[in-house]
Amino acid sequence: MDGPGCEGGRAAPVLSVIIPTRDGSARGRLPKLLEQIRRQSLARHEVILVTGDPRQGRAINVGAALARADFLLTLDDDARLGPEDLFERLAQTLAAHPDIAMAGVPNLIPDDAPWLARAVMRQVPRKCAAPVSEITDSDLAEHGCLAMRKSVFSQVGGEHEWLPRGLDPYLRSEVRKAGYRIVVIPGVWYHHLPPETLPGLAQQAFRNGVQAAYCQRFFPQWVIETPAQHTDQFRERVAFPWRVGRYAGRLVVALVRLRWLYLLTLLLYAAGFLYGFATATREAHVPVR
Repeated sequence: MDGPGCEGGRAAPVLSVIIPTRDGSARGRLPKLLEQIRRQSLARHEVILVTGDPRQGRAINVGAALARADFLLTLDDDARLGPEDLFERLAQTLAAHPDIAMAGVPNLIPDDAPWLARAVMRQVPRKCAAPVSEITDSDLAEHGCLAMRKSVFSQVGGEHEWLPRGLDPYLRSEVRKAGYRIVVIPGVWYHHLPPETLPGLAQQAFRNGVQAAYCQRFFPQWVIETPAQHTDQFRERVAFPWRVGRYAGRLVVALVRLRWLYLLTLLLYAAGFLYGFATATREAHVPVR
């Protein structure tokens, strides 16, 4: 689907919007997202839906291969956009700053968020991000709403198609190695909510633990740190025993501060990790060729 000004003999798109989607619906949220996209002030964009691929990384690579614009924008299929100049500001940031290869926006809690989603986003690190007043180097630029230079995306080899979890940290690490900045920009935002029911939240936390165990067992070199605040100064890799001890500390903090939802996600993640580490096989996540 092209935005106005992208067809016939008209100018090429400025932005290629890539949306991986398993079922083309996302519980009815994808059609709403597409309607929001149509209202964006940046008319010169194209939208590429990649439907049915369970591997987010591979789906994004397919979209990038089809993209005609110099700038890519990945969106989660259940995301909600903020202001109508969001696309325009992201494209302007990349155009004005050649040293920036990835630009994201804060994930804010919407006013109409259900109570459970609101509580999870407040309690669990990285579920939402603080707004910024200026272009800020940050590890909180994530695939949910992430603009990238197509040239740099290709230079670093694109997305890692074998990782079931940790695509964001992997890609950010490769971009940093290539010498580019990763930022969050001011004045715009988007909304990406966690599951809105306790069973859904429990299932997500357990699944994340299973997938993390697979990565730790077979690809430990790509298990990368993810700081909770805006920063570009952090150690990308730490020893596994240290991470285990830190995790235990987080459990204690969540208990002492009565952050019950955070505690629940930590416990279920740990259960999923132990289960996944004991049962994972390399073939279970190898992509079909």
